[in-house]
Amino acid sequence: MKFAVIIPARYESSRLPGKPLIELCGVPMVIRTYRQCVKAVPPELVFVATEDSRIRDVCVREGIQCLMTSTDCLTGTDRIAECAQYLDADIFINIQGDEPAFNPDDIKAILKTAAANPDKIINGYCEITEEELFRSPTIPKVVMRPDGNLLYMSRSPIPTNKKHQFVKSWRQVCAYAFPRKALETFSRSNGKTPLEEVEDIEILRFLELGLDVKMIEMSSNSVAVDTPEDIQRAEKAIKILGLA
Repeated sequence: MKFAVIIPARYESSRLPGKPLIELCGVPMVIRTYRQCVKAVPPELVFVATEDSRIRDVCVREGIQCLMTSTDCLTGTDRIAECAQYLDADIFINIQGDEPAFNPDDIKAILKTAAANPDKIINGYCEITEEELFRSPTIPKVVMRPDGNLLYMSRSPIPTNKKHQFVKSWRQVCAYAFPRKALETFSRSNGKTPLEEVEDIEILRFLELGLDVKMIEMSSNSVAVDTPEDIQRAEKAIKILGLA
C-alpha cells in the first residue's frame, strides 16, 4: 500500500486567523503537528499542504516538504484531494494542522486499519469525559452504527436524552484515511453538501454522497485548536505529555 501523510494548514482560518503559525510553548503549531507525524512514519512521506507562502516558508526552514494548493479549497479534504493529483499514493492520511499533541500511535493505528480496508474512508474518535467538551460547538460529536460506521456527526451535543443531559458521548479525532477514489468523488461534488454546509463538518459530505465512513477508536491526546481558549488547553497538554 502506497500512502502519504498530508497536513492541511490554512492561514485564513475564520475563527483563528494565522492559526498554523501560532506558537505553542515556543514552536509554531504546524511544526508541532509535523514532529508528531514523523514519530510514526518516515519524513519523506509527510507533506504540509497550504495556500499561504508564510506557512510554506516556515516549513521550508524546518526541512518539511510543502505543497502549495489553491486558495479556492473549501475544506482541508478538498486540499488533500488537490494534493492527490501530484502524489503517487493509494491512501492519503490527513492529520489536521491544528493537532499539535497528536499521538503518533494513532497514525500507526489508522495505517493498519487502512491496510486491512484499502477501499474504506476511515476517521478517528474517542470518548468525551468532560461535559464542557460535550456542550462545545467547536467539538464535532460522533454517533455510530452498531457495525462501527459513522451514522452522523454534529456540533450539537449528541446523543442526549429528553432532559438534554450528558450521558455518554464521543468526539471526532481529526485523523482520516482517504482512498484515492473517495477523494475524487468528494471533489466532484462542486461545493459543500447541505448538511456539511450547516454543520461545517466536511466528513458529512461523504455520508451525503452515499459513502460509508469507518470509525476507529483513538487516544484522547488530541487537542484541536479552534479558539483562543484552546491555545491554553493545547499548551497544557504539550507540557503534560512532555513535548515542550
